[in-house]
Amino acid sequence: MRLYEIHEVAQLTGLAAARLRAWERRYEVVRPLRMPNGYRGYSREQVALLRAFARLIGEGERIGDLAVRPREEVLARAESRRPGDTTGGALLEAVRELDRDRLETLVAEQLTLRGLRRFGEEVALPLAQAIGDRWALGKLPIAAEHLASEVVVHALKGGLRLNRGGEPLLLGGCIPGEHHEWGFLCTLAGLQERGWNIHYLGASLPVEQVAEAAWKLAPRAVALSASDQALVRASLPSLAALPVTLPPGTLAVIGGAGVERHAVALRNYGFRMGLTALAG
Repeated sequence: MRLYEIHEVAQLTGLAAARLRAWERRYEVVRPLRMPNGYRGYSREQVALLRAFARLIGEGERIGDLAVRPREEVLARAESRRPGDTTGGALLEAVRELDRDRLETLVAEQLTLRGLRRFGEEVALPLAQAIGDRWALGKLPIAAEHLASEVVVHALKGGLRLNRGGEPLLLGGCIPGEHHEWGFLCTLAGLQERGWNIHYLGASLPVEQVAEAAWKLAPRAVALSASDQALVRASLPSLAALPVTLPPGTLAVIGGAGVERHAVALRNYGFRMGLTALAG
């Protein structure tokens, strides 16, 4: 079971770590586990519940009043407060009904209407959050999550395959064991609009093969993504060797929720941290 550290929960919910600790101490809104390293560990279900609290607090409700209410009531009230979004609602309904044809049609419409970057920011990422919350709370089957991921990821990859020759080349991929592509692809879509020619190498990519591809394709930069710090820790030996084995002048960048605790080591290896390093 994937557990989230408190700094990750703060990013996912918009709630400061100090506020999360205060809520746990005063109201016991959630009871995180203790991870082997001693840090708090929050489940996806707890993150979804905290996100519901955050939404209601943002609309003027009081945590003291909400904390005594049943979990299902809090979730239902937060759901009812979502702003009207016919696009998001229609997409989510197609996912819930496992209606692939309808989902593909809606995704294609939104891509045409918004373009790749805005589709990623305004449609794909909010949909991923809504699906993740519902799956964590047992309100959406894994088959529906897989269907949504397949359709949306396929659409994002298709948009990134539009070759814009003459622009600086960026090779992107996920570290070994990393299969969460959705958010990374949305980030790459934004970089493509900023002028990068994206060559996406895929999920769970052996680090050594990134260097091989770089020597063949001569990119300006290589970008890796990692959402789980355990995967980063397991890949540190191969990551340590990557920057020095790239062609001269090729920038090595790594980002994602899993890199923060290893940032010092990764910088020492020669990586720049976060894909914002490529946004300038």
